[in-house]
Amino acid sequence: MAITDDLRKTFSDPTPLYFAAGTADLAYQQAKKVPALVEQLRAEAPARIEAVRNTDPKAVQEKAAARAKVAQETLQTKVNEFLGTLDVDLKKLGEQAQDLALRGVGVAAEYAVKARETYEKVAEHGEQTVKTWRGEAAEDIEDFAIAVEGRPEPVAVKEEEPKPAEAEAEPAEKKPAAKKTPAPRRNSTAKKTTPPAK
Repeated sequence: MAITDDLRKTFSDPTPLYFAAGTADLAYQQAKKVPALVEQLRAEAPARIEAVRNTDPKAVQEKAAARAKVAQETLQTKVNEFLGTLDVDLKKLGEQAQDLALRGVGVAAEYAVKARETYEKVAEHGEQTVKTWRGEAAEDIEDFAIAVEGRPEPVAVKEEEPKPAEAEAEPAEKKPAAKKTPAPRRNSTAKKTTPPAK
């Protein structure tokens, strides 16, 4: 029965649907920005193309070669420093490996928490989106207004005395309905009388 309860709980939880709605709404909001970016790129494209045409290929090649040489020297220096500082003591290496493993677990747990928080935020956004689609946002605004302003005080309503016609109608309604008495049963074992034969 625990499996069916778990399945029922899983299928009745609306959070994944809210997450999907929130994701769709966020994607729609980002898609609305695309036309402006396309227009900006279209406006900047001729200037960039002209700048690329005007660059000297030899100058670009020289810059790339200089950068590659600097990167190679830096990498070689870093590798030499690392090998020089590498501790040969196996016990210390084991402790460092264990420390790194624990850090890895901690980082993984932190990312899991962040992922869960993000999931819940997107699901909450999706819930608000769904409410807006349904028109329920107005109800939340009313609830918020009541929380801020307080509930309006109820107006006292004077009770009117019943009119004579209403007073007479009430006792008639209160009278119990007449009970029907069941018809007497006929005995099915009774003998049938037959006329005498001639």
